[in-house]
Amino acid sequence: MKTYTQYLTMHLPERYGFVNITRQVEEAVRQSGVREGLCLVNTMHITSSVFINDDERGLHEDFLRWLEKLAPYNPDPNVYHHNRTGEDNADAHLKRQIMGREVVVAITKGKLDFGPWEQIFYGEFDGRRPKRVLIKIIGE
Repeated sequence: MKTYTQYLTMHLPERYGFVNITRQVEEAVRQSGVREGLCLVNTMHITSSVFINDDERGLHEDFLRWLEKLAPYNPDPNVYHHNRTGEDNADAHLKRQIMGREVVVAITKGKLDFGPWEQIFYGEFDGRRPKRVLIKIIGE
């Protein structure tokens, strides 16, 4: 069995945002030489996410609005207990829980085996600093 590991560095200048990383993951699959297997993609930070969905700008805006309703940004330590540690990113931790940590995609005939419209995204909820994304590929 082959294994392949690659790291992406993400650095969004904004606090929130989504980045389509499908092309980078497809390139990692190509470089791995794996024809049949699995590809794990996960964020290595607790205030960001990796998820699969449609690459449609309106949908992404809907995600951000929905997340902000569920866990609004508020640095006040009386609102979020986590912010009593001196940080102001409790909302980002909650948003990450909702959007998820990782995705696993099958590799078939050397390609990511997606359904219609599926793409892989990095979601940032506490940006303005570098963060890593792991791509781990296993298979034959």
